[in-house]
Amino acid sequence: MGFSEFLGNSKAMAGVRGMLTAGRVPGALLFAGPAGVGKKTLALMLAKALNCERLKDDFCGKCAPCRKAEEMFVAAREDAARRREIKDSARRVEGLVYFDLQLIEPITRYILIEQIRQVRNVAYTRPFELERRVFIIDQAQAVHWQAVDLLLKMLEEPPETTTFILACPNAHELRPTIRSRCNRVQFVPVEDSVIERILEEQARLPRAQLPLGVRLASGSIAKAKTLDLAEFERRRRPWLDYLDGLAGQGEVPRGQRGPSPVRSGSPDNPNRPNRPNWPNWTMVFDSTKALTENRESFEETLSIGYALLRDLVHVMETPEDAQVVNLDLAPRLKAWASKLGRAGIERLKSGLDQAYRLQVRNVNQQLGLDALAIEVSMRQDPA
Repeated sequence: MGFSEFLGNSKAMAGVRGMLTAGRVPGALLFAGPAGVGKKTLALMLAKALNCERLKDDFCGKCAPCRKAEEMFVAAREDAARRREIKDSARRVEGLVYFDLQLIEPITRYILIEQIRQVRNVAYTRPFELERRVFIIDQAQAVHWQAVDLLLKMLEEPPETTTFILACPNAHELRPTIRSRCNRVQFVPVEDSVIERILEEQARLPRAQLPLGVRLASGSIAKAKTLDLAEFERRRRPWLDYLDGLAGQGEVPRGQRGPSPVRSGSPDNPNRPNRPNWPNWTMVFDSTKALTENRESFEETLSIGYALLRDLVHVMETPEDAQVVNLDLAPRLKAWASKLGRAGIERLKSGLDQAYRLQVRNVNQQLGLDALAIEVSMRQDPA
């Protein structure tokens, strides 16, 4: 075991190994890049290498310090998850402060000043079990403004036996003073070939479904390892019905009542996109009920809708499918784009943006999506 097992982001790994080889690992590092691409994994590997008893070109992963670092990391992740479930705000910040390898993550929206104070209280003491203490501050952009100065002071004067590793999606989300105190290691989305291998070997995805799986993973190893394609298709299905209904697909029940858009090519609007006189309102309203039945997962439901809208925009811009995520829907995407038109797609996106903003409030999301469908169907679209 060693750095050779790290998947993707070879440039980031080479940079970290170069610091180790030169004996110049700084007191503060910034791992910046998308979620799920290996930032915490490489941080753990670095912690092992900094403490490995047999370190030569690589850490061994088998000596007592390497095993202890692994145990501490697992315990720290479990501890962070436990604290997020605690409702008592005073008890919530109680962490495993005696561990020489600590993982600090946001509690609710922020990393609180009490968490950073805990870090300070142990950072300047000697490690208990390892030679070098490592603090991994994940989602560092979420450090509360009250705690920024305290964190900055530690980064300016890091203890000799402590290494800070900050991780965040985008370095520019951090204050310039924080960025300037850290050596940055940049991460990028993992290449498709690596994602495909993970999907095939670990997620056991059939070869025919690999192209869709690769697009859904979006360069994230974490997404690839946890991808449940059957569950994704189940959650996507109401969106397909929603778009089919808007585009007038499916059998329209006899006697259906609903807003009637102007017929394509009529004198009132000769440039209106070609679509049937009636959207299938039964299909639309049934789909919005399915989309909003679980409030806890509504944000994830919206993300599936956003991906479909991005695909619709792309197929309107170019005949190529290079950027389309929902590859298995390519013919339907083109049909929806033709029926809805550019303005209809833009209105859908605006409506989803509003639904995203309002999801934290006690609003009826189903009525919102129903109203959005009616507005899109009535909208006068230029060619």
